[in-house]
Amino acid sequence: MDLRPTVRQSELIDRARRLARERFAPRAERHDREASFPFDDYADLRAAGFLGLCVPERYGGLGADYETYCLVAEQLAQGSGSTSLTFNMHCLTMLMVGVLADAMPLSPAARERHEKLRAAKFREVIEAGAFYGQPHSEPVEQGQTDTQLSMGGRRFGTTARKVDGGYVVTGRKFFVSLAGCAPYFATPAILEADGPWIERTLYLQVPRDAPGVSFPGDWDPMGMRGTVSRDMQLQDVFVPDEGEVLPPGAFGAMYNAFPQLSPLTFGATFLGLMQAAYDGALAYLSGHMTGAPGLHTEAAVKGHAVAEMLFTLEGTRALYYRAISEARVGAPPDAVQRARAAHVSVQRGAVSVTQEAIRVCGGRGLLKRYPLERYARDARAGALMRPWTQEIATQQAWEAALGL
Repeated sequence: MDLRPTVRQSELIDRARRLARERFAPRAERHDREASFPFDDYADLRAAGFLGLCVPERYGGLGADYETYCLVAEQLAQGSGSTSLTFNMHCLTMLMVGVLADAMPLSPAARERHEKLRAAKFREVIEAGAFYGQPHSEPVEQGQTDTQLSMGGRRFGTTARKVDGGYVVTGRKFFVSLAGCAPYFATPAILEADGPWIERTLYLQVPRDAPGVSFPGDWDPMGMRGTVSRDMQLQDVFVPDEGEVLPPGAFGAMYNAFPQLSPLTFGATFLGLMQAAYDGALAYLSGHMTGAPGLHTEAAVKGHAVAEMLFTLEGTRALYYRAISEARVGAPPDAVQRARAAHVSVQRGAVSVTQEAIRVCGGRGLLKRYPLERYARDARAGALMRPWTQEIATQQAWEAALGL
């Protein structure tokens, strides 16, 4: 078992690390204070070719697979948690359209049509710098998608009515990262028709400025403020047939076949926050952080806490890397269980390490002139994010273990 990055992965990790440290980190405080979207970070992502990170090479992208994306996102988060978390939405869309769709059983006709549609979408990402949000969270009906979609949480309050040339989509989303900022949003919807629910799942491309699309409400959260995750209202929005992001039925089937799909990608951001907090504590205590007083007479006490932070970070990373290394469509049950363990470990570890970084640095760690308090606030968001909140992942883990 060799969990070291490949040469190609190492190259992308290094590029992401430089981008995070040299470009994202100096701006992160401002976007956090203003709760503003990091358009400047996205300009840098585009210039670096990273909007095409998960676009296959034959379409002009960098060809990163699922595991490679997670390794890159961990680095980006060390510059800005909000930028990394929103970038996740775009890259997850690209993975679903690309390599993950290739791993799903599709009819020849569906695969041929998908190939044509995705080529156009990939081209717009590479040539025009398009990127995607993913408005999945919504208040919805109770029914089959409560009990038979293994991801946890209902997803199909948004409905789509088939009309000539496309669909008419209506629904309300909340916690929509990149709200009003991304050119496109890849949204699940349920087709109003007879037949099995999974065959009626749709995944549709909704332009930001399409008639009937609005982003109401304020955005003033505790953490992850640069994600700009306002509500999204869809009122009789027309989406043409070519706006299908996945073939009909593929969205529900994909999430059932790959239940750890989005939770593990979220985890990359929060693992990166753990590393940033640990590095920040070391820089503060050693006097290398601007304005930090350095370590004086408390080395024995604080040194023990620093070691415990390291143990939590490295143990969590080892489990997480194992989980992403075996994550795929149709992974065996033991791999899904490890993914749940990794997911919960990351969310717990992110809170404990970022909080401990403030404690060992003392009262000044609470000041906004230092990034430590931002890491701690951002880390709190991880345990709240569906489809695997800590409660959902924990319940699924013991139910699976007991064969329920």
